[in-house]
Amino acid sequence: MLSFAQVNFGLNLAGLIGIIYVLLAIVYFILTIAWLARRGNRLTGWALALYIIQVVFTPIIMLLCGILLFFQGWRLDPILQFEQFLLLLLILYFTIKDIVINAVYRDR
Repeated sequence: MLSFAQVNFGLNLAGLIGIIYVLLAIVYFILTIAWLARRGNRLTGWALALYIIQVVFTPIIMLLCGILLFFQGWRLDPILQFEQFLLLLLILYFTIKDIVINAVYRDR
């Protein structure tokens, strides 16, 4: 654990998950904006509104969770670190599912 100006962080499982969350938030934001720019005209009404809400809030939440885990993850006991790992797997599953669905149904 390294302490610098009252900021503590350690490189453990929670810290690594925090880094992955931050990177995924940035990539997710870029990819969803690109997808909306190309195919957003197909969405209308509530579908477009919900997708825009998803594009705005998902990266913000992932960034906040990633930063918190990176700087405060060293405080978590192993069972909570495992819980964060399971949540990361769930987020990765949904991300891959969205990518596959958008890739398969892009021509329809």
